[in-house]
Amino acid sequence: MTDFLQLLFSGLATGGIYALAALGFTLLWQASGTINFAQGEFVMLPAFVMLAFMALGAPLWLGFVLAAGVSALVLGWAFKRGVVDPLFKYGMMPIVVATIGLAITLSNGIRAGYSAEAHPFPNPFGDHVFNIAGVTITSGGIGTLLTALALVFATQAFMTRTVTGRAMQAVAQNTESATVLGINVPRMIFYAFAINALLACAAALLVTPTYLAKFDMGEGLGTKAFFAAIIGGFNNSRGALLGGLIVGVAENLAAAYVSPAYKDAVALMIFMVVILFKPQGLLGKKEERKV
Repeated sequence: MTDFLQLLFSGLATGGIYALAALGFTLLWQASGTINFAQGEFVMLPAFVMLAFMALGAPLWLGFVLAAGVSALVLGWAFKRGVVDPLFKYGMMPIVVATIGLAITLSNGIRAGYSAEAHPFPNPFGDHVFNIAGVTITSGGIGTLLTALALVFATQAFMTRTVTGRAMQAVAQNTESATVLGINVPRMIFYAFAINALLACAAALLVTPTYLAKFDMGEGLGTKAFFAAIIGGFNNSRGALLGGLIVGVAENLAAAYVSPAYKDAVALMIFMVVILFKPQGLLGKKEERKV
């Protein structure tokens, strides 16, 4: 029983990491009708920006604040203006292809321009270890899980309970009607990309101590986050949390009780089962969009 509880806690901590990255997928879809397959690299890039600021002498939290500003500018405004805006009128497929190419460009750019090696990253919650009834719990794991919960529910509350959040969703559902109602469509879409960039920076702060800062850290993270978002429900922020936790726990249990060889495949298997029997995801709902 102790071993199971240990695997469960470790899986929940890992699932919190996946949920943070999956939240970016659901946010952009809810608010702008966009799918960004460079989401994993959007988490990777702020980690290296923080490392660069820390190398110049900035403490971790100052490096995070500065990286958040860079993320909002580069991964928010520049990404929207340079990639999404020119392609959006042609439909979703060009954006999907462009973001896949962007992911490759970002990872290889970091490898060539910064380093191909993995770099350690400080944990914002420290490295304290607690033993509770035989289960080893780390302060980093607790902090990551609680922060993931807070960010997911805060985002969900913002999208559903604020005027701005509801306006962002209205734009994604029907751009023409939103314009008639007097909603500033370009501003609402920009808000979605800016918030996604800030969430990616927050995810980098929490993810990198576990993954280490390396050029390819976004590859696996982005794939599992996408699966988690689909499993939970692509149009529900809480679905990102549920999907992330399911994937994290299932990975740990499969590696321990079946075979470590199945660890990376379990997310794909759950994903396939969910889309066969509940295509909208566990917490998602059917929707119709009109541009």
